[in-house]
Amino acid sequence: MRRILEWLHGRTGYRSGLATLLEEPLPPGTGWWFTLGSVLLFLLSVQIATGVALALYYAPTPDHAYQSVKFITNEVTLGRFVRGLHFFGASAIVIGVGLHMLRVIAFGSYKAPREVTWLTGLVLLNIVLAFALTGYLLPWDQRAYWATVVSVNITKLVPIAGSTLATLAGAPDGHVGALTLSRWFALHVIVLPAVLVLMVVGHLFLMRKHGISGPIHPRAGLTRPFYPYQAARDLTVILIVAAILAALAWRGLPALERMADPADATYVPRPEWYFLGLFQLLKFIPGRLEIVGALVLPGLVMTLLALLPWIDRTPERDPRKRPIVLGGVIAGLIALVGLTAGGWRDRPRTLPPGAWSLREIAGASLSHSQNCARCHAAGGAADPLSQLAVTRPVSWIQNHIGDPEVIAPGLRPSREVDEQVIAAIVAYVRRGGTPPTVPDQTRQAAVVFSEHCIRCHVIDGDGGTEGPDLSAVGLKHDLSWLRRWIARPEAVKADAKMPAFGRKLSGAELETIARFLATAGVSKSSSAVTTRTR
Repeated sequence: MRRILEWLHGRTGYRSGLATLLEEPLPPGTGWWFTLGSVLLFLLSVQIATGVALALYYAPTPDHAYQSVKFITNEVTLGRFVRGLHFFGASAIVIGVGLHMLRVIAFGSYKAPREVTWLTGLVLLNIVLAFALTGYLLPWDQRAYWATVVSVNITKLVPIAGSTLATLAGAPDGHVGALTLSRWFALHVIVLPAVLVLMVVGHLFLMRKHGISGPIHPRAGLTRPFYPYQAARDLTVILIVAAILAALAWRGLPALERMADPADATYVPRPEWYFLGLFQLLKFIPGRLEIVGALVLPGLVMTLLALLPWIDRTPERDPRKRPIVLGGVIAGLIALVGLTAGGWRDRPRTLPPGAWSLREIAGASLSHSQNCARCHAAGGAADPLSQLAVTRPVSWIQNHIGDPEVIAPGLRPSREVDEQVIAAIVAYVRRGGTPPTVPDQTRQAAVVFSEHCIRCHVIDGDGGTEGPDLSAVGLKHDLSWLRRWIARPEAVKADAKMPAFGRKLSGAELETIARFLATAGVSKSSSAVTTRTR
């Protein structure tokens, strides 16, 4: 073996390379805080290895992506575990980058001569976030699809270049489809890894060129080599992180939602936790100013971070003597944590398993008003409503309800069917089964809500997000206030943006929806809506 190693060293000089890696001189006092860089290298290695393994089975097309992810999870040996490592590794690497940056700021490690090292670190942060964003679409379930639609719409807000960027992302006109999936897959597995490796090499080269900054207050004594002293610390932390990651992956993944359905505009998308702060921020900004929260503020924060070495030009590294910089960073961190926590808590209320949503209850009633049972009853001329979701795609059902004559000549509707009515009937058909027995007032309120309110408001996790969630509005306002607000919002609040429904709804409809909302959030309303099927 000695002769083989001697021969190998003579041809490659590997011992010199090992000496360069392992004998890096470290300042006295270098300790546990300086292990985060090695942990990030380990996490990046895990993501690359598991990503390659997953790519061997993944098919980046809308027809096969979802099924290939299910196959990896359920059929491939250790597939669930490998996918779990990749999934939780994405979160771990975001946390690791955040902690590493906070350590650099606290220790003043961005100061001269390490300004470019700091800038390459910021680029790596954005690459990590780009990995998270592009990888989010790949499972091709509802959650992935609609979150990507939101991302594309934010991209389109970029002045002048917004439409061009959306087109380059494979989503012209905001449509997410096969082109989007293939391009995001290419970015995720080809472009971003190449840029990542290049930037990591550059970051490490600069780090070795200037050396690590070491403790805040220089200590007397001789330098020590990286191996074995600091290497032992790095290995210890890496093993702890690896054990936590393996435990999470072994415990299980979040369940896949149903396959992406571009026709289902009722889905309320929510991002992963590391984008929840931005998601929550956009809720506080009016629609016309959305660009401020989506692009201007994040761009301003990133610019300030990039300029930090030139803003804080004093040689002082002690955080207690840099109150302005540390105060600004702490304030920003508190804001980010607060927004993220708010986004986590502000989850739409969801119905228990087996319960029917208001839209589904309304769809059962509206299907009768549209005379669907004339052909779709058991033993009728067409498939029963309970089987349509199995035998027909959603787009077919939508088109058929909007214009039955396309399929069955002579059945043209007497008037144009509203898209909200179509959506309610589609929800009922897809739900399947016998509708629950609910009070007439609840059924009538469900119809009014689904025809007039659901476009902007959510109840129990179903609806639009332009207006406030009405799941618990009865705990905030009484019946009299709700009557006045629905009929004439401007009479209650001068700057109200909600349109008046006093003339759009009949007196009975207005009273029905007001009484229903007055009980929203109270136990009796929940029991009415979440009645289980027999």
